[in-house]
Amino acid sequence: MNPFKLIIVEDVPLELKGTEGIIRNDIPEAEIIGTAAGEAAYWRLIKQQQPHLVLLDLGLGGSTTVGVEICRQTKELYPQVKILIFTGEILNEKLWVDVLDAGADGIILKSGELLTRHDVQSVMEGKQLVFNQPILERIVERFKRAVSSQLARQEALINYEIDEYDERFLRHLALGYTKEQITTLRGMPFGVKSLEKRQNELVRKLFREGESVNATRLVVRAIQLRILDTDNLEPDVE
Repeated sequence: MNPFKLIIVEDVPLELKGTEGIIRNDIPEAEIIGTAAGEAAYWRLIKQQQPHLVLLDLGLGGSTTVGVEICRQTKELYPQVKILIFTGEILNEKLWVDVLDAGADGIILKSGELLTRHDVQSVMEGKQLVFNQPILERIVERFKRAVSSQLARQEALINYEIDEYDERFLRHLALGYTKEQITTLRGMPFGVKSLEKRQNELVRKLFREGESVNATRLVVRAIQLRILDTDNLEPDVE
């Protein structure tokens, strides 16, 4: 790894001391050209001397949004500067998404193995989306859950013989559309009476014979059976 200049943004003195120790002991190529405990100090530093890498904490001064904005603005003003998030925000998954959208090159959670030479080297060599083990475990867990949910939905569509029009009909019922409104959707070749017939057929497929089922109960059943994906409950483009 070639020598590079580094700014550390951290507002907890004890954690800053620990981070500096990791850098000096494990990553001698890094020259710490400054540290900042907040936004104002950071901008003064980076205007004086531009680093190759910013090691950025997110929870600064009790605010999580400050770190995200520092990342976003740095990437806009200095796109060549790499930003590696080093944060104790281990439960705030929305914050991880926000900072990745802001252009962060990776996220290292302050748990498990902490910051390693390999993590920093990966970022400096241009690898995108560098994560340490704790956040990787979360990502893999979510990935497995998403795949399992997708497979369950595909199986439900096959098992209950749900076609494209059934899915569109149920999805728009779930979104509060009336049957009259659904008939106006592009590519929906059915009138109200045809949709009522389709609804009765869906009730027959999804419920025991003789049960009294209205549109709301039908939609709830479709969600329970994974026929409808609640994470992608969006109307068709009209």
